[in-house]
Amino acid sequence: MNTASRKNLFILSFTLLVVMLGYGMVMPIMPFYIEHFGAGGTELGWLMSTYSLMQLVSAPLWGILSDRYGRKPILSVGVLGYAVTLFMFGLAKSFAMLFIARSLSGILSSATMPTAMAYIGDNTPQQEKSKGMGQLGAMVGVGVILGPLMGGLLSTDSLSLPFFIGSGLAFLALLLVIFLLPESRVPKSDTGKQASPTREVYLRILFSPAGILLLLIFIMSFGMTNFQGMIGLYVVDKLAFDTTQVGTIWMLMGGILILAQGGLVGPLTKKFGDLNLVKVGLLGGSIGFVLVALAMNYITVMLALGFFILSLALIGPALNSYISNFAGEAQGTVMGLNSAMTSLGRVVGPLWGGCIYDINIEYPFYSGAVTLLLGLMVSLIGLKSQPPAGTNP
Repeated sequence: MNTASRKNLFILSFTLLVVMLGYGMVMPIMPFYIEHFGAGGTELGWLMSTYSLMQLVSAPLWGILSDRYGRKPILSVGVLGYAVTLFMFGLAKSFAMLFIARSLSGILSSATMPTAMAYIGDNTPQQEKSKGMGQLGAMVGVGVILGPLMGGLLSTDSLSLPFFIGSGLAFLALLLVIFLLPESRVPKSDTGKQASPTREVYLRILFSPAGILLLLIFIMSFGMTNFQGMIGLYVVDKLAFDTTQVGTIWMLMGGILILAQGGLVGPLTKKFGDLNLVKVGLLGGSIGFVLVALAMNYITVMLALGFFILSLALIGPALNSYISNFAGEAQGTVMGLNSAMTSLGRVVGPLWGGCIYDINIEYPFYSGAVTLLLGLMVSLIGLKSQPPAGTNP
């Protein structure tokens, strides 16, 4: 990877880090923040769900727009919108304003991830794609870890301060995008050919080999969020973990995610290939789910979680790299659908996990194991060989 590519990857990574920091900072503060407006658990649930729902709807549309108008303007709109909505959070005087800001944040911030991944897919050599996708994923992991910590520290004197700090960082990322990030995809001149209708574009992609990969991405997201929503409650209910032990779990998972996606995915992909890495990750993740359900103390929980997260950390970048091979000129559209499938899993997974947890606290983990095994069967049956780079969906 040359100097210019490394610079571009740094800007994209910093941008996603800022977005995830903002997302993470919101999480520990929000329950206290809404109390000022007389809101309770129901309102908090709507506030959290709305963000993912807006991302689910909006990400594919941003992807199509980035294919038509270029990556840089769409990424700039997403970062600017995110900065403005965080600032709105800090200024909010009512729950209605919070709800509007959260909805707008989901709509606008959903432009960042698919556009950044499409940017990597445009001109990055195939052997470097997984490494680039892995570094983006590692930055997401850093944001997930540091966001709640920053939110907790910055909110000691003012609950609004973390939102203003996050907004300032987002504006800094915007300046980097505008002034230092070159356009990776020059919009084609109008030759009289009309762009395909959005519905036609979606159907063409969904019924191509990329559709199988999008199904895998949903399965992966569903299984992962099924786990994320229940693991904290699970170790408290089953093993009586205290807050420090629960915090250590999240630190361990975030650390492994950063190390695996930032350092291991690139070399392993070069040696074994994207598809083999996906299959190994799905099998390992399924085994990891069972190991977590069988863990009986702090040490066995940490070991099981370490194996589980290491397995899953291999899948995301490899899947994103592999699906970009099928995108051709529709990198943004495919990555937008990628983000939509991830968001759909984040909406459905916790709901399903919560329902079956109330029946038996170990069911979400066995359900996750079955889900990832289903994903492994889909990959074995539906994905036979790596397509040539640049194949159109």
